[in-house]
Amino acid sequence: MNYEDQIKSSETHVFKVVFPNTTNHHNTMFGGKVMEMMDEVAFMTATRFARKSFVTVSCDRIDFKKPIPADTLVELIGRVKYVGNSSLKVSIDIYIEEMYRDMREKAVSGDFTLVAIGEDKKPVKIFEAQELSV
Repeated sequence: MNYEDQIKSSETHVFKVVFPNTTNHHNTMFGGKVMEMMDEVAFMTATRFARKSFVTVSCDRIDFKKPIPADTLVELIGRVKYVGNSSLKVSIDIYIEEMYRDMREKAVSGDFTLVAIGEDKKPVKIFEAQELSV
């Protein structure tokens, strides 16, 4: 599989329902819960891309463009954006969908950087030269 196909095949889509136990007193999802879900999808995306163990080392600018109300569906989409020697960057977008109306809009976006680690918890190369064709 070539590099572009590997990126396409690792794109990750996760759907969740926003239940009241994940919302604040404004009846919108807690920002920390949103970031937790984004980090989880970033991890899944990185793992699907390289089939290595990953840890999150940073998140770059998370933009909360719209509040995420209770009783909606959300779709989180993870895409590999950049690949280095032992790290990669995953872009996460969250879309809101109303349950009983045909409405969908982007609510949140952000980038997460993850590092591949070995059993000794030290960084390892994501790919050896022969593992992935260009």
